[in-house]
Formats: sequence, structure tokens, C-alpha cells
Amino acid sequence: MSYLTQKTIKNNVSLSGVALHSGLNVNICIKPAKPNFGIVFKRVDLKHNNIVYPNFNNVTNTSLNTTVENEFGTKVSTIEHLMGALFCLGIDNVLIEIDNEEVPILDGSAKVFIEKILSAKIEVSDSPIKIIKINKKVKYLDGERFISIEPSTLSLDIDFELKYKNQIIGNQKNKVKVYEDDLKDIYNSRTYCLFEDIELIKKNGLAKGGSLDNAIVVKEKEILNPGGLRNEKEFVNHKILDCIGDLYTSGYRIVASIKCSQGGHYLTNQLLRKVFQNEENFTILEIKEKNLPHTLINRQLLRSIA
Repeated sequence: MSYLTQKTIKNNVSLSGVALHSGLNVNICIKPAKPNFGIVFKRVDLKHNNIVYPNFNNVTNTSLNTTVENEFGTKVSTIEHLMGALFCLGIDNVLIEIDNEEVPILDGSAKVFIEKILSAKIEVSDSPIKIIKINKKVKYLDGERFISIEPSTLSLDIDFELKYKNQIIGNQKNKVKVYEDDLKDIYNSRTYCLFEDIELIKKNGLAKGGSLDNAIVVKEKEILNPGGLRNEKEFVNHKILDCIGDLYTSGYRIVASIKCSQGGHYLTNQLLRKVFQNEENFTILEIKEKNLPHTLINRQLLRSIA
């Protein structure tokens, strides 16, 4: 069995849960799809104009989540954790049916998505995968915040740092090799917020479904969640998960080295827009078995699949 060919799932994956920002209960069904279908959302609560492609050019909101929208105004929001799970598992093709605007938050990480998709089994096709190879360094700046992408050999390295005045979060850094490292701490890491920001977030009509069951809440020197953190770098690890999910709006997995300081959905989206403005910045390659070693797909997850 080749891991350098396109993959989908063998069986449907059904999930239900509260949406973080709307507070509504949402149902999704992830269905198998044929090679070269891609990742596609379908709003089954709508009869017309209900197909939405999770492409960086279709991103219309990056405030506290990633939202994609089609030309008719049909939206799907908070896609980043599911997209991160699909990226980490090497899933190229699925149809995601959803009966409302926002993907359920579940536990605030990609953990449940990963577990459910693995339980549905992975189906491997004979069609070769495609990857995006970065040819030139591209950087996007926003004040002191920045994100950059530059050529790499056969890996996707993400070097991410946070800088918070809060003593619990503080300055936190981590670097991962996405196709080689054990990503368990990445996809298990939950979204988070500061207690003092909650009132303003809710005034803006967001986080109606937020709770200690789906987000880490930090109040001064205390983590309010009874179980504490899942790993010592959970804050920055969650940002890396978001980054991976947002990178998948490029359409394919990427071979590159990424550095980011104090970034988020906005910076990642702006970086992708800048990269794809110039065809000299990237090459899309169709990969055959002889071209690349199996490390292109995460080793630890393949062991889980097996």
C-alpha cells in the first residue's frame, strides 16, 4: 500500500455538537470521495448554492476563527480544527455535509475528529498526491507580528512563538516537523482565551457556545479548567494546529519551512494570498512513489491507521 497516493475515508463519519460562536447544535457527516475531488463542504440545510470550497481566496473572516464563503454568500465557519485533522491524517478527498453555518467545536481541539476518522478507516487510492513546493521566501508583517515561509527539502517545519503578558501563557515557543513528528500534543491542544476577554467577545455576539468543556480559560495566574492543561505547551501547540488547518486551504499539503510570531488565522491567510500572487513563489508537484520517502505522511499517524 502506498502512502503517497490520495486518500479518503472508508465509512461515513457523523458528529454532533455545539458551535463555539453561534451556540447552536450542529450535525456534520464526513463522506468518502473519489480521487481529485478535494475537500468540499455542503450546507445540507440549504437547497441551493450550498457548496463551499475551503480555499484561502474564499476566506472572508479570520476573527477568532476561519470562515469560508462562496459567491452566493453561503458560509461555513470555524473550519480550522477539522481541516487540521484532515491534513494530519493525509486525507485528500471528502465531502463534508453540515446542517448549519459553523463546524461544531467538540472539545476545542482536533482530537475527536482524528479519533472518529481513524475509526472509520482510511481508504488509499492509486492516484498520486500533489504537493505545493515553496520556491522563494515570502514574509507577511503586521506590526510586531509576522509569518514567513521559505523553501525546505522534504518537510513541513512550523516554528511558532506566542508572546502574552499573562504569566501563565507568557512567551511560549515550539517547532514541529509535521510529516515526521508525533503530532498528538498538537491535535489534542484546545483553543483558549483570557477570562477578562470573555465579556467583550460575547458582546460582539461570539462564543455563545463557549465553556470549560471546549476551551481553556486563563484568569490571571490560574487555569479555570478542572483538569488543567493537556500538555505543557498547549497554548502554542493549539496555534500550530490552527496554522496547519489554515495552510490546508491552499488545497494540498505543503513542503516548506514556516516561522511565525504572535500569528493566527489572519496572518496565515494573508501569507497564502501573498505566496499565490506570484507563480515564481511555488510549484505544484504530482508525487509518484519513487519521488519521495514515506516521511511525507506522518509516521505516528500511519502506525495508528495500521
